[in-house]
Amino acid sequence: MTLQNETIKLRALEPEDINTLFDLENDELWWKYANRVQPYSKDLLKEYLAQAHKDIFETRQLRFTMVNAQDQAVGFVDLFDFEPLHHRAGVGLIVSKENQRKGYGSAALELLGDYAKTHLQLHQLYVHIAEENQISIRLFEKHGFVFAGSKKDWNFYEGAYHNESIYQKLI
Repeated sequence: MTLQNETIKLRALEPEDINTLFDLENDELWWKYANRVQPYSKDLLKEYLAQAHKDIFETRQLRFTMVNAQDQAVGFVDLFDFEPLHHRAGVGLIVSKENQRKGYGSAALELLGDYAKTHLQLHQLYVHIAEENQISIRLFEKHGFVFAGSKKDWNFYEGAYHNESIYQKLI
């Protein structure tokens, strides 16, 4: 099964994910990495959840809920900027604070890579990571993502410019 391993299961977004999604999307700590400066309303997120069933070939994105062995949502992983012509997509991943360092992100990346290759025939995944986000860099490098370049002074937050690194993985 490509969407489950011994640590985690990836499943489609469900209406009951609204509170977890609301909490993670509205945590200001993550906004700097998501190029955001304002919260999302529950109504907007409900609309998003209502549209989540649409096909990746239509929306160019696909988000999964990460569910642990106790069937609790612990985070989300997604493919975005899906480009079927060139067989590539970007990767996004977020794990709730209380569920970090439990192997969920690592397990989700394994499953996502297998899914992308098997079901979407992707050849490449990529991720953009702030250079100071060493935890994310180590996670993606552990899963075969290789540094491909740096965008200097790419993002501005916390009163300063920050470089953003690009990592790629051929699958």
